[in-house]
Amino acid sequence: MGTRIQRNVNTSVALFLRRLILAWFLAVAAEYLRLPAQGRDLAGLQGLRLMSLGRVLGLTAGFWLLLTLLSRFVRRKLAERLLLAGVIVVVVAVSVVSSFHWAYLMLGLLLVAAAVVYGLWGWNSRPIPEMTPERGKTRWALVTQGLTVCFFLLVSIWTVCRVRSFSAPTYDFGIFSQMFYHMKTTGLPLTTVERDGLMSHFAVHVSPVYYLLLPLYALLPIPETLQVLQAAVMASAVVPLWKLGKLHGLKDGQRMLLCALLLLYPAFSGGAGYDIHENCFLTPLLLWLFYGMDKGNGWITGISAGLTLLVKEDAAVYVAVAGLYLLLRTLLHRGKRRDLWTAVALLMGAVLWFALVTGYLSSRGDGVMTYRYDNFIYDNSGSLLTVIGAVVMCPMKMLYEAVDPEKLSFIGLTMLPLLGLPLLTRRYERYLLLIPYILVNLMPDYRYQHDIFFQYTFGSVAFLLYLTMVNLRDIRCGRVRLVAMLLAVAVSAGAFGTMVMPKVQRYAALCQDYGAHYDRLRDTLNLIPEDAPVSATTFYTTCLSQREVLYDVRYATWEHLLTTDYIALAVKEENSYKAYGGYDNLVERLEQAGYTLFAQMEGTLTIYYRPPSP
Repeated sequence: MGTRIQRNVNTSVALFLRRLILAWFLAVAAEYLRLPAQGRDLAGLQGLRLMSLGRVLGLTAGFWLLLTLLSRFVRRKLAERLLLAGVIVVVVAVSVVSSFHWAYLMLGLLLVAAAVVYGLWGWNSRPIPEMTPERGKTRWALVTQGLTVCFFLLVSIWTVCRVRSFSAPTYDFGIFSQMFYHMKTTGLPLTTVERDGLMSHFAVHVSPVYYLLLPLYALLPIPETLQVLQAAVMASAVVPLWKLGKLHGLKDGQRMLLCALLLLYPAFSGGAGYDIHENCFLTPLLLWLFYGMDKGNGWITGISAGLTLLVKEDAAVYVAVAGLYLLLRTLLHRGKRRDLWTAVALLMGAVLWFALVTGYLSSRGDGVMTYRYDNFIYDNSGSLLTVIGAVVMCPMKMLYEAVDPEKLSFIGLTMLPLLGLPLLTRRYERYLLLIPYILVNLMPDYRYQHDIFFQYTFGSVAFLLYLTMVNLRDIRCGRVRLVAMLLAVAVSAGAFGTMVMPKVQRYAALCQDYGAHYDRLRDTLNLIPEDAPVSATTFYTTCLSQREVLYDVRYATWEHLLTTDYIALAVKEENSYKAYGGYDNLVERLEQAGYTLFAQMEGTLTIYYRPPSP
């Protein structure tokens, strides 16, 4: 009796979702097709300005009621599926013609293919089979451990060499290095270099997770320690991924390949390319979250979700998407009631935390960085709600922006090493797990968010690797699964060798070839007393960051510059002196203000000094 009731619930949920999505697409089609020809062009914001969110929502409700009434006369599921596929084909065709470029055409063809497959065969509604953990063999665990140690050493060497070669700039490593100095001495995440004045870094990004690193940093409080700690955090992602593979029944050698895929995946290793960021915690924490969800362990789920929320204000998106996925998976595939409550808790907790931290940033901080979504904010409101409204009104705009030509290399470097496996499933609820990848990396116009060598990939990597794993698990033929994994590792290794290794070798070579020069430069900068206020150009701030007062010459006001006793200038760093008309003009103004030459390295560094006022 209970099984029958549960089956009826699953069927009702699937029916409701199909009908709701169909009603929404009918509303979107009606709103989009009523636009004048120029308004259908997705390249700008004109079409969004001509649309009405209220009208789309009203039409969605109206179409849903109409479909519900018609279902009394036409009861076949196939009819609704084919209608949905037909609407998608029409909308995609019109939008491609109105906003043609080749990448959008290819994406449109993929969507049409997926819609036709769904229309003819529907989604995979079979219950997810019970997971039977595999007992691994020691040798494969040892191989995985060896790969993890190699990865840790490689990332450590790469990022430490960036510091030692004066390649880590103020934004962002100099900020974090000074912040950790203040955390060690005062317990507070203070900086002066970030916004040209003493402030809490948490007024820019709310990242309490940094305190997990503070005890280890305090043992050796130098900038290089932070880079090594990031490498350790990244390497730790292997642990939950190994356990996930075991939980999902992957054999021991396949789990080793899965972990190798993560370590060689260029969008994961490349995320360390711009020094330590709080985002490095996202990959291991989110994999622990998936492990807790799949194992049904409330403690692991709760702790990993809570720590994820402490990474950054936008980390709530990842927790909310994971919760929404768990909710749908539970409703559609006869999951346990406990999972239902867990999903609701994840969703509510993420939404509440996001509201709290964004409210704090708006009222007491620097605000939420919504400018990165200016290509969606059609009403100049600067609100994330406008972005959501734009996607609801015109999902084609989201897809068009996602395949902007400048993002194609990023898509290739993130999807090809995984053989496109995150996309290959008929369990359509899993596509929810692509939301972070689309929302964080592909929708914004902010170019660093679709660059594998910046920190914005860490959260998406966890979702893409999880999707890859569960889709691989659905391959019934073990030999086909093994071949797919070997091929994915091979492609990832090729991308790693051609994209990541040259950067590692470049910074290692700099330290080896010019080590004596960098040591002399460091010794000269260390002549500045540790307790003295300092201004410096961008690539010297990291070396000078272990102090209370530090300013970046390029971004500091003239008044703040004059409050520092020492000013360290890179002679050839022309961008830092544009506001002063060049290096020579700045030096002349400093001398007029009473500064004298304190130390120098010919053609490289000059340090000016003025005794503090009585």
